Amino acid sequence: MSPRILFIDENHPSLIGNLRKRGYECDEDYVNSKLEIEKVISNYDAVVIRSRFKIDKQFIEAGKNLKCIARAGAGMENIDLEFAAKKNIICAHAPEGNRDAVGEQTIGMLLALMNNVCRADNQVRNGEWIREGNRGYELQGKTVGVIGYGNMGTAFVQRLKGFDVRVLVYDKYKKNFGNDWVKESSLEEIFQEADVISFHIPLTDETNYMVKEEFLSQFKKPIWLINTARGKILDTAALVKFIENGKVRGACLDVSEYESVSFEKIDISKLPLPFQYLIKSDKVILTPHIAGWTFESYEKIAKVLEEKISAVLG
Repeated sequence: MSPRILFIDENHPSLIGNLRKRGYECDEDYVNSKLEIEKVISNYDAVVIRSRFKIDKQFIEAGKNLKCIARAGAGMENIDLEFAAKKNIICAHAPEGNRDAVGEQTIGMLLALMNNVCRADNQVRNGEWIREGNRGYELQGKTVGVIGYGNMGTAFVQRLKGFDVRVLVYDKYKKNFGNDWVKESSLEEIFQEADVISFHIPLTDETNYMVKEEFLSQFKKPIWLINTARGKILDTAALVKFIENGKVRGACLDVSEYESVSFEKIDISKLPLPFQYLIKSDKVILTPHIAGWTFESYEKIAKVLEEKISAVLG
């Protein structure tokens, strides 16, 4: 009997098409509730999800025959990885698929912020031609601190080549990765030297609100801050405080701590005051969790997951 796979979030059509070509039986359920899906999940060998709901202990217990949980993206915080491991379920994700897109957007947002591109564009569209007030900064010669050197961090660092910057990287779980281009650094060195700080870490118990007042207060120089990782690694109220006092020159935020589990459902009118501040500030560039959200990455993620699911199911 062919392995059965349940898709509970839409993905690039090539994923389900190619898995069917490999002989797997693939079903789709993008409508029923989590509780309804739990009633039938025991009939499947694998489940493919993006961000629709959490794969918690209750769901995993219901999936008595699950061998694989595949997440179409990079972050795995919506899956109980520890409990899945106890049940001998392999959890797969696809950071290889969207790392290039994340690296490119991180560079793009940073350059736009440092050169006041968004503010100037808005002013010109409103009949204002302000040159001196939009004098920018060059990236060349700056020190860029990178927190996290996995798929996303390495993709960003790769794209910094050619800008003639100094790159300091801190990764708590990696050692001996430094080279002529990248300096393996401590947080203390980054606090002392960085002009730019970019976060490329997953959301875990350890990184939850890692970046708060105590963290930001340790930077010696005013910084530009980039978060294309996960919203809840950063305390928005603390960021606002440091933008107001000039310790943070500006911020590029593709993610927000106020995102719901499914980030398409944000209700801006109900968001707290710190986010309302960010919306009004011309020192902040905001995007709706689209770093990694390209036409190319959509296909790449599908290919990566196809291979990983197939490796588990055989």
